[in-house]
Amino acid sequence: MQAEFAGLPYFPYDPSLRLVADVGEPQGRATIMTGAGHDGEVRLHPFARTRGLTPRLGNELTLYWIGGYGGGVFLPFRDATSRHETFGGGRYLLDTIKGADLGQAPDGRLVLDFNFAYNPSCAYADRWICPLAPAENRLPNPVRAGERLPD
Repeated sequence: MQAEFAGLPYFPYDPSLRLVADVGEPQGRATIMTGAGHDGEVRLHPFARTRGLTPRLGNELTLYWIGGYGGGVFLPFRDATSRHETFGGGRYLLDTIKGADLGQAPDGRLVLDFNFAYNPSCAYADRWICPLAPAENRLPNPVRAGERLPD
């Protein structure tokens, strides 16, 4: 099986999808509880909302702090490519538990390079249960960057 693996499919790198965003207060502070199989539940605590992405992506995104599991910043999203060109449940952009953090621009704004968006583990095996993008992190515009569905 491993000898046959040819790698993951990605969209070509698009420099226009490396964005920097200001962050402000989230729309709401209600914690989202999501099942995590044998690991119980994962709590997603909204702590910030981007500002400045709407002209390019059609919406802003909420950043979450993961309560339990390993903690850390988490940014899941869905877009117009979900189910057609990318995983139906959405993709992840930031997950500091796994080291996926693109840092800050020199002016302190958040770097969001969608070319590094990747599928959650549940896209590959039913034994994995993943927190998926909440409704507030659904983008109406396509984000043709990062990991795609297998050909």
